[in-house]
Amino acid sequence: MGIPTLLLGLVVLFVLIFVGRMVSTSDPKKLAKLVRTIGGIGSLALAALLAVRGQFLFAVPLGFFGAGLLGWIATPASWTSRTQRSTGQVSRVRAAFVEMELDHDSGEMRGVVRKGKYENVPLDALDPPTLLTLRDEFDDESRALLEAYLDRRTPGWRENVEEDTGAGSRQPPRHGPMTEEEAHQILGLEPGATDAQVRHAHRSLMKKLHPDQGGSTYLAARVNEAKETLLRRHH
Repeated sequence: MGIPTLLLGLVVLFVLIFVGRMVSTSDPKKLAKLVRTIGGIGSLALAALLAVRGQFLFAVPLGFFGAGLLGWIATPASWTSRTQRSTGQVSRVRAAFVEMELDHDSGEMRGVVRKGKYENVPLDALDPPTLLTLRDEFDDESRALLEAYLDRRTPGWRENVEEDTGAGSRQPPRHGPMTEEEAHQILGLEPGATDAQVRHAHRSLMKKLHPDQGGSTYLAARVNEAKETLLRRHH
């Protein structure tokens, strides 16, 4: 038993020396692939040695680990990557006078005016009084979208205007049938997204937008409609 162990130790030492020399000269991606390959081969070799010794309790999981590093089977890391939402997703909702974006990672909401005196001006660049003036000039759908932005940026703004305008009792505005393109933009998905991806994006967004969590009734309704629009494709 001592000779195989010695040989394995020499192999490991050789590999460490070889990798050490490669670190300073190799492309990081190629080096990472090389390390995974070497690690996979080493793990399989050690698993074989343990199996020869009858230590199957350690040999089997180590063999699966090595096979996973070599890409022969799915590893736990790959399972995790399948369930994690992708970063950089952005939801977009557009109305006649304003367009809004919601960053899925940070929950940050951004917008831009599409028409009028402040065309192409970001909402962040306008002070609350100006935004309230624009609100009075917008159609119902644009107004609801702007109100969702104000709720995020200036909580409590309704206290000064609600009594006069009745904003709190107004229902989400009606609009035409949602297209699949709009639905994809609202959920932050690419065309061809699976039903599972649609449901995952919907759950993620509703955690940020649901009225019970201090979100927007209008945006929550749009997110729900986007989900139903895309799921309806396959029925």
